Amino acid sequence: MEQAAEEAIQKLSALIDQADATLKSEFEIMHQGYPTETMARFLKARDWNVDRAHKMLLDCLNWRIENDIDDILSKPIVPTDLFRSVRESQLYGMSGFSKDGIPVFALGVGRSSYDKASVHYYVQSHIQINEYRDRVVLPAASKKHGRLIHACIKVLDMTGLRLTALSQMKQILTTISTVDDLNYPEKTETYYIVNAPYVFSACWRVVKPLLQERTRKKVQVLNGCGRDELLKIMDPSSLPHVCRKEGSGSSRRSTNSDSVDDCYSAEHWFHQEMYNYMKQQSEATEDPVAPIKQGSFHVAVPEPNPEGSKVKIVKTIEAEVHKIADQNGLEDSVKGLELNNR
Repeated sequence: MEQAAEEAIQKLSALIDQADATLKSEFEIMHQGYPTETMARFLKARDWNVDRAHKMLLDCLNWRIENDIDDILSKPIVPTDLFRSVRESQLYGMSGFSKDGIPVFALGVGRSSYDKASVHYYVQSHIQINEYRDRVVLPAASKKHGRLIHACIKVLDMTGLRLTALSQMKQILTTISTVDDLNYPEKTETYYIVNAPYVFSACWRVVKPLLQERTRKKVQVLNGCGRDELLKIMDPSSLPHVCRKEGSGSSRRSTNSDSVDDCYSAEHWFHQEMYNYMKQQSEATEDPVAPIKQGSFHVAVPEPNPEGSKVKIVKTIEAEVHKIADQNGLEDSVKGLELNNR
């Protein structure tokens, strides 16, 4: 680690030592024995500015305490029919590991509808996957490989991406991205974008130069379903189902025969293991006679803190989307489209 980075971590550590006992206790729970690496993540997210990283970390700790995030894995979404509905409309799951032992997650960006439950359930589900990843998946991978593995790989499937859907899902997508940006920084090593339609590729060409180099290096847009490139870093068994052949992009529905292979499906091993883990945690904390409580686990989402560069990027995307739509006679379909710059 470079000297400047070490000095920044030492300064941030000294500031954390001045926090009250409740915050320091929450920090110990969150870092799981890796305080230096955790502080480094927050520093990277704030360009190694100690004061800004300190504020971000304290805000995160307070958010976790105020919203009982430490207990969220004991709050499974019930009944199971509702859990299945969430999984059918929020396409997100783990497909396996890279050859280096890094967990691989896939997201069906283009065909997630978020229309079968309230926004609270989708936020709850997303945070639960984050927490299960951090508390169960990553520690197990680190133990298996004898080294710290603190981030994952994400494959973003753009199959079915439509301009009108961007506006309709603006609230939930902004909410989820805000939760990740402010409370789970630097948890993704690389984003691989697959099955990208023309509208995305065109916007990406414009936006890419505006991104910081660190962010730009994390994003790779692959040809087609990305199968050949992804097989260089993972075995076929870990390849997301949407990448196994051209035209195999995400689907909202899975038949009984392929649901076990579909990492978005509630029947997939990852979701089955996670859901069973949560039920066990719930049974260990609740009255053993009482049924698991129904109702979503409401989490307050902190207000984003936009910076000039982010606003510029969002405005550029808006302009490019409207330009592409106008060129293709689709302007009416995106009229009123404004991406949230938060």
